[in-house]
Amino acid sequence: MALSRGLRCCQRAFAWLPVLIIALVVLWSYYAYVCELCLGDSMENTFLVLVMAYLIIFHILFVLFVWTYWKSIFTLPVQPGKKYHMSYADQERYENEERPEVQRQILAEIARKLPVYTRTGNGGIRFCDRCQLIKPDRCHHCSVCAICVLKMDHHCPWVNNCIGFSNYKFFLLFLAYALLYCLYIAATVFKYFIKYWTGELTNGRSKFHVLFLLFVAVMFFVSLMFLFGYHCWLVSRNRSTLEAFSAPVFQNGPDKNGFNLGFVKNLQQVFGEEKKLWLLPIDGCSLQRCCSLHLSDGSA
Repeated sequence: MALSRGLRCCQRAFAWLPVLIIALVVLWSYYAYVCELCLGDSMENTFLVLVMAYLIIFHILFVLFVWTYWKSIFTLPVQPGKKYHMSYADQERYENEERPEVQRQILAEIARKLPVYTRTGNGGIRFCDRCQLIKPDRCHHCSVCAICVLKMDHHCPWVNNCIGFSNYKFFLLFLAYALLYCLYIAATVFKYFIKYWTGELTNGRSKFHVLFLLFVAVMFFVSLMFLFGYHCWLVSRNRSTLEAFSAPVFQNGPDKNGFNLGFVKNLQQVFGEEKKLWLLPIDGCSLQRCCSLHLSDGSA
């Protein structure tokens, strides 16, 4: 028992390693850009106004990037409400029944009182035997978090959190601002990279930081570009990553466009109706509105 507890503690601590790596890279990029590039010898012949402009834009992107990353990490996943959990009597009746077809009937009887429309592959009610609850539409069990998560997209090791209804907007904004952060660094550093490469600038320590800064920024930009583009495509069709790989099943069968409401409403499903809050990591989406059933015509 003590050994298994120790292993779980080690597993939880190890899960923070990707977050620690990202945090260290971001802190180093801040030091390299601000201290070594803007305030170091690299820009000693550059106009002060231009240096200040570089620093102001950099800090705006840096704050937005860190803010959205923080929200993605520390916003807890939302679990289904109590009405989706089986009562003690229903749970006992379900567990004591050995016939699968009768168990399916029990679940169907319980689900009649709930707003659930998606089904399993064989047409049964979606039930989580680990959490002992009827799964709401778009809800899935995360084996890493060991909970059922509303509108689950995926479990992301780089934020050590489950991406779902509560933080999907923050995750998208994190990708967007990380992309802009890398692009801005690469664009403004490139001129000084050329100067160091051609020998016009010779400071050894700053040279290392500037060269490596450009390499890291370009590398992350390319990888983030594909990931962000994929999630933009998912949002435009109101799909999660899980639904893109396996189409949700309704009473009439699977339908990959079952939750597609049109481009604008699909955006509102993630970012909320307050357009002025779309670019800020502030929750502008109603839990009741976004977790209720949203089906395109003819899906149910």
